[in-house]
Amino acid sequence: MRKAFILIFITIITIGLVYALVHYIGVQGFFFAWVLNFMLMGCVLTFTETLKSQLSSSYYNEKVWESRGKIYESLGINWFRKLLIWIGWERLNKKSNPIEKNTKALMHLHYQTKQSELGHIIIFFIVMGFNIFVAFKFGLLKSLWLLTLNIFLNLYPILLQRYNRPRLARAINLSKRR
Repeated sequence: MRKAFILIFITIITIGLVYALVHYIGVQGFFFAWVLNFMLMGCVLTFTETLKSQLSSSYYNEKVWESRGKIYESLGINWFRKLLIWIGWERLNKKSNPIEKNTKALMHLHYQTKQSELGHIIIFFIVMGFNIFVAFKFGLLKSLWLLTLNIFLNLYPILLQRYNRPRLARAINLSKRR
């Protein structure tokens, strides 16, 4: 009961923050798109951390069409990984979550990929809703920042998690055999 109350409270706070953002800044331009994405990242991270779901859906399993990540490589996922290293995200991420070489740590990292993917999916669809609204109300050009940032801040991280998770699963299987 307490968990449900907290999740509802987080949702209400998020809606209030989004309303304030729309009211005081408007829905057009880079600043709105940037603040919306990062504000939602904070809210959704709080939500998923509180939710603590097992995330055991078959959705998270590697699909046949993903063919060991080849489709993601063709979409430029290796370029995106290099970009994350270049901007320092990888270093920052490793400081807060150092990678250990044991099965338990690999399993935790595997779970974190699911949690991160869920968060980015939620944000992706919320921002896409704003993107569609702005495109219809103010024109396609006014919605380009929302679309561009949604691709780089949400779609590519989703693809990256889907690319990394099967590799982590193989590492976990190898680690368990030892």
